[in-house]
Amino acid sequence: MGSEGRARYRRELSLLDLTMASLGGIIGSGWLFASQAAANIAGPSALVSWLIGAVAVILIGLCYAELGGMLPEAGGIARYPQYTHTTMVSYLMAWAAYLAYVSVPPIEATAVIQYLAYQPGQGGWIPGIYANGSLTGWGFLLAAVLLLLFIVINNAGVRMFKYVNTPVTIWKFAIPALTIVMLLVSAHQGSVPKAAGGFAPFGLNGTFGAVASSGIIFSYLGFRQAVDLAGEARNPARDVPRAVIAAIVIGAVVYFFLQFAFLHAVPGSQLAHGWGKVSFSAPFANLATVLNLTWLAFLLHVDGVISPGGTGLVYTTTTARVAYAMSANQYFPRIFGRLSPRMGVPIPALVLGLILGFLFLLPFPSWSKLVGFVSSATVLTYIIGPVAVMVLRRDAPDLPRPTRVGGLGVIAPIAFIVASLIIYWSGWPTTGIVLGAALGGLMFYLVYFDLYVHQNVWTGREIAGGLWLVGFLVAIGIVSYIGSFGGTGLIPSPWDEILVAALGLGAFYVGVAQGKATAYLEAVKGNVQGLQAGTYTQGDVEAETVITVTAP
Repeated sequence: MGSEGRARYRRELSLLDLTMASLGGIIGSGWLFASQAAANIAGPSALVSWLIGAVAVILIGLCYAELGGMLPEAGGIARYPQYTHTTMVSYLMAWAAYLAYVSVPPIEATAVIQYLAYQPGQGGWIPGIYANGSLTGWGFLLAAVLLLLFIVINNAGVRMFKYVNTPVTIWKFAIPALTIVMLLVSAHQGSVPKAAGGFAPFGLNGTFGAVASSGIIFSYLGFRQAVDLAGEARNPARDVPRAVIAAIVIGAVVYFFLQFAFLHAVPGSQLAHGWGKVSFSAPFANLATVLNLTWLAFLLHVDGVISPGGTGLVYTTTTARVAYAMSANQYFPRIFGRLSPRMGVPIPALVLGLILGFLFLLPFPSWSKLVGFVSSATVLTYIIGPVAVMVLRRDAPDLPRPTRVGGLGVIAPIAFIVASLIIYWSGWPTTGIVLGAALGGLMFYLVYFDLYVHQNVWTGREIAGGLWLVGFLVAIGIVSYIGSFGGTGLIPSPWDEILVAALGLGAFYVGVAQGKATAYLEAVKGNVQGLQAGTYTQGDVEAETVITVTAP
């Protein structure tokens, strides 16, 4: 079984630690930039956009709350479809998740550089690291050093991670809360009712489009961190679901009032050309300066380093766990499934994330250029949660469910539809890039399994079990190309969204029908109570599911 079987994850994380991990993933660079970006796209109706995003993520989060309590494993997004569907489905979801996860630390590092950079009249400290909307050579070097620092902290073990992440996340919550209060108290312009164009100057397309492309969904994405860290929780069955829901609710409240405070505080002079032209390099810090709150502007520049840095740390941790789980499923070479015997961390997986993080810095040297890609790719991985949880309800009713979500038969299909719409709202060509990258992973899957794993993936069961997902992705791509969100407009709104919702509903029920409890799940069933109690190690489960079981 090798060293990866003998080394074990350490059960160090409490409910507070798990909640802080998810909340730390939610409150990152998004709070610093997304309110302005959403106002640019939707105007004051961005308030509705944040509520839509919150409801969507709560629905999806409820599905993952049940999954995370029932099967608390590290890198769960790569494991759940392995238990309910074919290897093809599992691989596509894990591939999309890894692409999304591994690109977040570079985004957060870039956001740190943008707030560190000195801009005449706008504050900052270090000149020459960010110019013309992109990192300079020195900025790239400093961002690379930050990525390396994330690795160093993770290499010290999950105990060091929680000691760093929990106090950082408390800070990250306190500063936005303080900003909300001070902007509402100090600004008296009342910008919301007098904004040019009324409450929704860009119509419903602007309101819906802001959900996916302004950073709203990106800001909520961190909720699943507690699920990915379940293998290191003290009491995962109890604490993972609670952490997921608590983080989403807290994050939603913070973001809604941040958006309201931003809309309220923008000076009327900035609205001469409408909300689409409001532009601050460091939105909340610049507003604090305009309101003569220089002390708050200083704190916000400090937070511009701490908040994205904390989120980059969280995603570095969970990205490695996803790579670890993919190795356990034989999707990556087994070296990435090795744990350090001394610290219990997946060092090779951390190094892989570091290398890919460097590469992501090259083509995407600014926060705004990558956020749409990450949002759409991550939401793409969300669609499997509602399907998997319903398959397990049907085929594995005997599995202990510490958290049993009421009304799941209604919640799950709605969650799938909402996730489908968010992917669509990302707009063409972002949807094309994301779906192309996901389907491109399919070709790698076919070659890798044939040459490296020596497993036949061309069986009728594999093809039939995965064809529904491939067909759904292709259909969404086609509608995106001819729809009204960046496409040709051949199908106008709202008919394009109605079509996407119908495609999502159909794909959900086909996906559930095609799913079944696989041999991987059968191998784990006898150890579920140990996993839930935190007394059984995932490494032992992997020894059974990866080495003994050879086909789903």
